[in-house]
Formats: sequence, C-alpha cells, structure tokens
Amino acid sequence: MSSGALTAGSTVLITGGASGLGAAVVTAVARAGARPVVLDRNPPGDGVPWVECDLADTRAAEAATRELAERSGGLDAVVTAAGIDVPGRLADVPGDTWDRIVAVDLLATAAVIRAALPYLVSSRGTVVTVASTLGVKAVGDATAYCAAKFGVVGFTRALAAELAGSVGVTLLIPGGMRTPFFDDRDDQYRPGPDAALNEPADTAAAVLFALSQPAGCAVREMVVCAEQESSYP
Repeated sequence: MSSGALTAGSTVLITGGASGLGAAVVTAVARAGARPVVLDRNPPGDGVPWVECDLADTRAAEAATRELAERSGGLDAVVTAAGIDVPGRLADVPGDTWDRIVAVDLLATAAVIRAALPYLVSSRGTVVTVASTLGVKAVGDATAYCAAKFGVVGFTRALAAELAGSVGVTLLIPGGMRTPFFDDRDDQYRPGPDAALNEPADTAAAVLFALSQPAGCAVREMVVCAEQESSYP
C-alpha cells in the first residue's frame, strides 16, 4: 500500500470482521478490490480468510495475527474493529467481565498491532484503530468501556508519534451504529427506536478513506457519527 491506494494486491487485517463495523469494513475492502482477512471468534462472510481467536487472550491474538500475515504473504493495513461492552454500575459488573471488556477493546488492539508491525513497516502500511465517542466523553454505567476507549485514544496518539515516517496511523472515533452491538443489553441500555445512529457502511467508507491516503499523508483522527449523536460532546 505504498501508494496509499487499496489495490488487488493489498491485504487488510480486520479484527471483529464477522459482524458490525468489522463486517462492513470487510465488505468495503473487498469491493475496493483489496483482500480482507479476519480475526474473530465467529466466521466472517463466505470465502474471507480468517483465524478463530478470542481476542481477550492477547498472546493468542498476537499469534493469530502472525499466522494470518504469514499465510497472506504480509499485511498492508490493520483495522482494529473488534469491541465489546457490558453496561452496568462498577459494583454490579463482575470483575472478570470488566477485565474482559478492557482486554478485548484495548489490550487486544495493542497486541494485534504489535504483532503486525514488522509486516506494516515492510509494506509502509496503515493502522486504523477504532475508539468511540465514549473515548472522549465519559458516562455512567460504562466504566470499563470508557476506560478502554479512552485508552485506545491515548494509545493511538502515542503510536502515531512513535511510528511517524514508517507506518500510517489513524484514530477513528465512531458514534453509535446500527449493529448487533446493542442486542444483548438490558432495555435500559439499548438505544431507543428514535435514536440517532449511523449505518456501519458509512463509517466503513471513512475507514477506506484513511487507508487510501498516499504514504506520508496521514489522516490522524476522524470523528464519524450521526449529526445528532448525543454521546459526542
């Protein structure tokens, strides 16, 4: 991806590519003529190469990243779209659940990128991390998710400074989207029927914009949300 263009020879690793934003990025990458590969606990769309991985196990996430990279002959980009949340008050969320949210949303983001770095440096590739509007605005009953997503913001900004000149780094801050992310929640934590939510395909289009920049031109940060997104400050 040295030219910045998504070409038929480009390989893009997407975490969480079986559903939600990750699946939308997989579709967008494939339509652009590049090759998506996926890390997820569940299989992505038909024919998409993938490795099954519980991202909460960060060493396994590193190993799975290297396996996909070697199998694919390298990597041109990484999009860390995997994310989970279990809303609730700190005193009510079990400790192992709280830890798992931070592990999947923050620690696995770092682990996958760490393992991908040798390949991305070689290809002069690009990283897009996925934070959240709740990575810049804190709300109650979301201590784990806010801690993780605030962490992704800080991690990505530091990574961009560290890798400047060798790997492109973009921080994506999406608002709520119409995905299965909210499906397993109690009603009080689900968006209402009139909630302002984005279509994941529109957010995925912003990801492709970042991936398509020429080497040396960085889209550092993008906020992509519905115009009336209430969680964006």
